[in-house]
Amino acid sequence: MADTAITPTRAQNYPEWYQQVIVAADMAENSPVRGCMVIKPWGYAVWENMQAVLDRMFKDTGHVNAYFPLLIPLSFLEKEAAHVEGFAKECAVVTHHRLKGDGNGKLIPDGELEEPLIIRPTSETIIGHQFAKWTKSYRDLPILINQWCNVMRWEMRTRMFLRTAEFLWQEGHTVHATAKEAQEETLQMLDVYQKFAEEYMAMPVIKGMKTPDERFPGAVDTYTIEALMQDRKALQAGTSHFLGQNFAKASEIKYLSAEGKEEFAWTTSWGVSTRLIGGLIMTHSDDNGFVAPPRIAPLHVVIIPIYRNDEEKAQVLEYVQSLAKDLKNQSYVGSGIRVKIDDRDMRGGEKAWQYIKQGVPVRVEVGPRDMAKGEVFVGRRDKGPKEKASQGRDAFVQGIGSLLQEIQDGLLERAKKFRDDNIKKITSLADFEKHFTGDESSAPGFALVPWCEAGVGHELLGKLKVTPRCAPLNQEAVSGNCIFSGKPATKWVLFAKSY
Repeated sequence: MADTAITPTRAQNYPEWYQQVIVAADMAENSPVRGCMVIKPWGYAVWENMQAVLDRMFKDTGHVNAYFPLLIPLSFLEKEAAHVEGFAKECAVVTHHRLKGDGNGKLIPDGELEEPLIIRPTSETIIGHQFAKWTKSYRDLPILINQWCNVMRWEMRTRMFLRTAEFLWQEGHTVHATAKEAQEETLQMLDVYQKFAEEYMAMPVIKGMKTPDERFPGAVDTYTIEALMQDRKALQAGTSHFLGQNFAKASEIKYLSAEGKEEFAWTTSWGVSTRLIGGLIMTHSDDNGFVAPPRIAPLHVVIIPIYRNDEEKAQVLEYVQSLAKDLKNQSYVGSGIRVKIDDRDMRGGEKAWQYIKQGVPVRVEVGPRDMAKGEVFVGRRDKGPKEKASQGRDAFVQGIGSLLQEIQDGLLERAKKFRDDNIKKITSLADFEKHFTGDESSAPGFALVPWCEAGVGHELLGKLKVTPRCAPLNQEAVSGNCIFSGKPATKWVLFAKSY
């Protein structure tokens, strides 16, 4: 018998451990379509909770939702040269509009389109086309739009949630009268992403600006939140782009200013995706399965009734139904407690392990002896499976909100300590190479190095499979020379192996 629910463990084979956590938690599975996944109810419930919180945060900052076509004319992408070049190799292309039989029982494409259509890899160009129609005067601005949708990028090497050909996301797109307003919007949404990652996902992130070689295709500046996974690889968890006037000029987004002068607008775009679920798994989960932070967990509490006969069953079920009702009347971060009673005809231990693997924050077992004492038997997902304790029923009910927040805060504190313990300041190229040289499957965490733009694209980075993650927005003054170019450094930049 294995000592853990997940084999191999993180230490034995981290990539395979990740896949097995998804299977054990019943979150997703591969589909018949290469590179595409099926998100199962438990995984989708996590996404729905993420979506609900983010949607509220977007609306609180003045944004509204809309929807735009899945298919984008090829000519739209060609309008912005850097954009089409950046996405060309990832595009899925529709060239025909129907099927016909070949006479041998097979279907073949027919009806070639005059212009190929691209399944959206992102929507700047088609949304820009509409923005050009909507923008006439400075009075029309700002336009603050968000879209929840799917996109497709033809990935060759896929991994569920982290990198799939089709994935779910939101993409925000805004239009402004001035560069200052657009830059403020870009940074505001980066702050929203940081707040969500840290306060809801309990995933600490570093806000920063991407180096020129890592910018979104066509952007003037790209900002990012970067997280560190338990295998010490970095994950880009969200991005916000200041697009300047590049896309406005490509799409003819113009407005008449208060002075009566025609001006090109300034635009932004920003997005996060189901990749966040992958980040959530790799930040908190352990060798027994998924660990869900309470603020976005599909369930807060699962109640497992324990009984030996029909008489005990009737008594215990009445007790746990009352318990569930009282728990649901409690509040946690402004909403009710999500509770489930699992009365399936199977052993209590099997049920408990299912919810451990699925990451439910709190498990409650109740049998006749617990009822007689007015108690419940409580296990927490942030502690070991055997670390369970009796607690008075009423005290448990009254304290459930505090208990969930204690778990939430503990997960963030633990992840933050891990992240901070794995950031190393490096000031020489030799030490940089030594830091990142080793087994290809291992990663040493973040390296913070003095850098200048002349250091972009150094050949050592490709050799080591290391990329610049960002120049942190909060950083101390830099001195000395860039370790890549030898020229005076202009800022500190984080480097890491990454997903």
